[in-house]
Amino acid sequence: MQTRWHSCDSDQAWLAAALAFVALAEREALRTRGEFHIVLAGGDTPKALYEALSREEHDWARWQAWFGDERCLPAGHAQRNSVMARAALPGQFAALHVIPGELGACAAATAYARALANAPTFDLVLLGLGEDGHTASLFPGCNHEESADVVAVFDAPKPPPERVSLSARRLSRARQVLFLVGGAGKRDALLRWRAGVADSAPIPAATIQPEAGVDVLLGPSLTGVLP
Repeated sequence: MQTRWHSCDSDQAWLAAALAFVALAEREALRTRGEFHIVLAGGDTPKALYEALSREEHDWARWQAWFGDERCLPAGHAQRNSVMARAALPGQFAALHVIPGELGACAAATAYARALANAPTFDLVLLGLGEDGHTASLFPGCNHEESADVVAVFDAPKPPPERVSLSARRLSRARQVLFLVGGAGKRDALLRWRAGVADSAPIPAATIQPEAGVDVLLGPSLTGVLP
């Protein structure tokens, strides 16, 4: 699988590149399939992209928005990914498929797997990268049922420990995957990813392996990671 690395020398260049990725994926999806199925990531880095998207013209009524993961917190809690996305990206979507984390990890995973049962291949999956190499709520050292589309997480090393995440297998069922990576603290994880080095297994981000490969968009604080 090919991993394409993209380095940006300014925040403005990074944001422009991210917006271009989304626009291209949306245009192709609407032209050929009539709907745009996008997976949204949580975190501060994707939030900047969502806020910029909200200032653009898009065919929101044909967007089907999904989530890569969610924290098991009450509905409306400020730390929920869905709450952040609704505030930052207030588009009038055809559907915003929220993970019902308030039900608890097991029930929420079951409900979201049911919602995904008839969903097509994703057109674009947006993902972040943690300092430990995690993506979505797939953390190093945690055992996940990779035959499932959605997994219940009970032992996340950062609060809250109970979460719901799409599996690496389902995240890989995508026409395009874009990692949005910023912050100097991600440097070690990126170097391990590029080198293919881990103690006993690939970092979770490296297990996302769609047929078309993945793109990794690096912010200016990560200059020097690429040769």
